[in-house]
Amino acid sequence: MREVDVAVIGAGPAGLFAAYYAGFRGLSVAVIDALPEPGGQVTAMYPEKLILDVAGFPAVKGRDLVANLLAQAAPFDPRYLLGTQVEKLAYADGRPVLGLAGGEQLECGAIVVTGGLGSFSPRPLPCADGAPGSGIVHFVTEPTELTDRDVLIVGGGDSAFDWALTLQPLARSVTLVHRREKFRAHASTVARVLSLPVRVVVNAEVTRLLGDVAVTGAEVTVRGGATETLPVDIVVAALGFTADQGPLAEWGLRLDRRRILVDSAMATNLPRVYAAGDITEYPGKVRLIATGFGEAATAVNSAAMAIDPSARPFPGHTSDAG
Repeated sequence: MREVDVAVIGAGPAGLFAAYYAGFRGLSVAVIDALPEPGGQVTAMYPEKLILDVAGFPAVKGRDLVANLLAQAAPFDPRYLLGTQVEKLAYADGRPVLGLAGGEQLECGAIVVTGGLGSFSPRPLPCADGAPGSGIVHFVTEPTELTDRDVLIVGGGDSAFDWALTLQPLARSVTLVHRREKFRAHASTVARVLSLPVRVVVNAEVTRLLGDVAVTGAEVTVRGGATETLPVDIVVAALGFTADQGPLAEWGLRLDRRRILVDSAMATNLPRVYAAGDITEYPGKVRLIATGFGEAATAVNSAAMAIDPSARPFPGHTSDAG
């Protein structure tokens, strides 16, 4: 059995900041995430997207924000357990004990849950069954690899339009297909895409993908029956994700529509278990990365006092630490 002061469940932005702040408070930290890379949804879904609402950054790419958070926490040497599923919660002498996939156990002074949406998986493209083995992706990790390629984006939400903005300057052509006439994406983003040389086809669906080993084309059927064949090298299926809290839902946490209810100290109803970020719910909750940072600091300060009742609730500003 390993031991650690604070176990942070979730390696998204809020979790990475919690790792830094716990280290600043002199606490040992383990960061656990089922995904194989740190960064959570930012790394998995929009690493190249410009994020505009993080204080102090007029604009920052998702992957750069994650890299900076890792660098900020690095001096405190947090332990990263990536590609690791947390399964069970028990208590031993009042201290939480996490059961990890594979049978390993982690005894903690306290837990901070920063799991975002929980574990998530992409919604499949309906016509992908029996399709070529390569050429279908749900997000793009290296946009430059699509330089001079014919790209087909399927979807009408923020992710679909963000990928259109990112890929249009690089790709030979970008076509966006959506089954409805109205889009779920932010109106300003839609307007930017419509001003670019991106072909947008509405009231249509991708009904067939062509190619043997890799995608070489796609059949697009417009409502009413007209079908068109497009040359395609890559299909970006931006159809959203389904989220699942997984084993967390069985711990006895008080939930509101799959989100963890917390008080002003970011405490849950379970002893020594705190939460921060998008996974939390309370009156007036605002789901921003910036909000998650503040909640993570509050959760860690509360955890520090649970571990050591003589600890101060606020340790002072980092600029005073020397």
